[in-house]
Amino acid sequence: MKKIYQIIIVIVILAITGTVLTWQLKTNKEIKYFGNELEKKDLIQITTPRPNEIIKSPLEITGIARGVWFFEGSFPVILVNWDGLIIAEGFVTAQSEWMTENFVPFKGTLIFKTPEFPKNLNNGSLILRKDNPSGLSEHDDALEIPILFE
Repeated sequence: MKKIYQIIIVIVILAITGTVLTWQLKTNKEIKYFGNELEKKDLIQITTPRPNEIIKSPLEITGIARGVWFFEGSFPVILVNWDGLIIAEGFVTAQSEWMTENFVPFKGTLIFKTPEFPKNLNNGSLILRKDNPSGLSEHDDALEIPILFE
């Protein structure tokens, strides 16, 4: 009789544990990836598009960047799909004097053909690269913003 009670207690404990774990899994919110925006906020900030925004062509890109991010008043932008395949490339340009260490507004437009993608893989990234005319890797830097294709 004592063994039966012990078995019943173990079954009840397992049932309660399973119920609690199932509830926790259902109530956890999806964790979204926001790129390296926070890490780069003292160098470059993007206004449009925002992380995880659904985009379409033509894509307007705006924000502010420190003058050191530019060379000759512009810097490159690259749009890639979920697999890193380049969809479009272009430049954004400074909207005011860029030869400063202060923030400078920038603006640009990317025109692209929306890629075909497997089911649930409509994500990609917009990469804003610090212009690096020296070609030295220690001067490379980039802001990566996750996006979703329409």
